[in-house]
Amino acid sequence: MDRQILHIDVNNAFLSWTAVDMLKNGYEIDIRTIPAIIGGDESKRSGIVLAKSPVAKEFGVVTAETIYSAKKKCPRLEIFPANFKVYSYYSNKLYNLLLEYTEIIERFSIDECFLDMTNYLQGDTLLNKAKIISKRVKEELGFTVNIGVANNKLLAKMASDFEKPDKIHTLFKNEIPIKMWPLPVGELFMIGRKSVPKLNNMQIKTIGDIARTDINVLIKKFGKHGKLMWEFANGIDNSEVNNKIEKPKGVGNSVTLPVDISNKEKLSEILLSLADYVTYRLRKWNMIASTVNVQLRTKDFKDYSHQKKLYTATSSTKIIYETAKELLDEMYSGEPIRLVGLRVDNLTDKEERQITLFENEDIKKQDKLDKTLDELKKKYGYQSISRAGKMQVEAEFGDTSKKKLN
Repeated sequence: MDRQILHIDVNNAFLSWTAVDMLKNGYEIDIRTIPAIIGGDESKRSGIVLAKSPVAKEFGVVTAETIYSAKKKCPRLEIFPANFKVYSYYSNKLYNLLLEYTEIIERFSIDECFLDMTNYLQGDTLLNKAKIISKRVKEELGFTVNIGVANNKLLAKMASDFEKPDKIHTLFKNEIPIKMWPLPVGELFMIGRKSVPKLNNMQIKTIGDIARTDINVLIKKFGKHGKLMWEFANGIDNSEVNNKIEKPKGVGNSVTLPVDISNKEKLSEILLSLADYVTYRLRKWNMIASTVNVQLRTKDFKDYSHQKKLYTATSSTKIIYETAKELLDEMYSGEPIRLVGLRVDNLTDKEERQITLFENEDIKKQDKLDKTLDELKKKYGYQSISRAGKMQVEAEFGDTSKKKLN
C-alpha cells in the first residue's frame, strides 16, 4: 500500500501570524491587506525584511533586503517587529489541530509539517482530508496554508510549493512528468544555488533533464548528492515521517550590537547574558556540553572564534561563562566589535555524566542554583529572573534570548 503523506506549509507565516494576533488584540487593520513587513530594528542594524505582505510585494519589496531599500520602493510601508513568542504560539495551535488527524507528525520547521495519514484516513481520501484541514485552519486559526498531497515526503513538499497562497496540490507518480519535470532545476528540493549553474553548463535545465540523465554522470560530477538529485527528480524518496524530537548537537546564541563596542568589560557582560540563555536551553534538553566556543565579528566584518574543551562536561552557567571569558581574553585585541556569539558543542545526556572526585560542593551548589532559577523562569517567564550583570546588558542591548539562534 502506498503511503499517504501531506505537507502543510503556512502561507507567509510570520506576517500572517502577526496579523492574526494583532486582530485578536483589537487592532483594526489586517496588515496582510496593506503595504507591511516584518522586520528588524534599523537603529540596531538588524533592519532587514523578514516577511512582506502581498501589497508590499507588488511594490517590489523582497525578503532579506534592507528596510531602507524597501522603504525607498514603498514610502508608505508599515514595519512591525518580529515576535517569536507569537510565532511559537500559532505554530503550536496548528500542530495541536493536526494531531486530531494523525499522531505521526514531523515538524519540519516552525511553519511546516509532514503528516503520515496512511493509517488514519478512516475510509476517506487523502485529498479530502487535505481540504478539511485547510478549511479548519482558515476558519478556526485565521490564517491559510498550502497543502501538498502525495505518496512520499519529497513529492508532498514539492506539491505544496506550487501556486500559492491557500492552495491544495497533488503530485502523484503519474503526475511527475506533467507537473514537476518542466520546472527549472533550481526548483527541485535540495538543489543548492551553487549546483544550478553547474547543471546548466551540462545542458541540464529542467528537473526532467536531471531525471533523464545517466545517474553515473551525476555521481561523477556531484558525488553522493548527484545520486540524490537523480532520485528526487524521478520522485524517489523512502524517508519516513519522523515524529521523534531529536536533541540538538549544539546550542548557540548571538547578538548584533546596536553600536560597536571596544570595552572588554562590556563584551564580558554580553557573554554573561548569552551564557545565561544558552545554558538555560541546554538544561531544558537535560544535556551537558564539553566544548565552549566564542565568536566575535568586528565592525569590518572580520570573524574570529576560539573554543575550549572542558575537563568535565557541564550545563553550569557559571562554568560556561567563565570559560567564555577566558576565550575572550585570549582572542580580543581591542578592535570595535559588532557581533558577539556563544556556542556549546559535544553535547551528551546529563545522565551519562560520570561523577568525578573533583565535583566539589561549589559545583553542586551551582547546579542547585541553576535548577532553582530555571524553575522560576519556567513558572513566571524567562525574563522574570536576571542574574547580576545581565540586567544591565538587557537595559542597553535588549533581550539576547530573542536574538539569532544558531
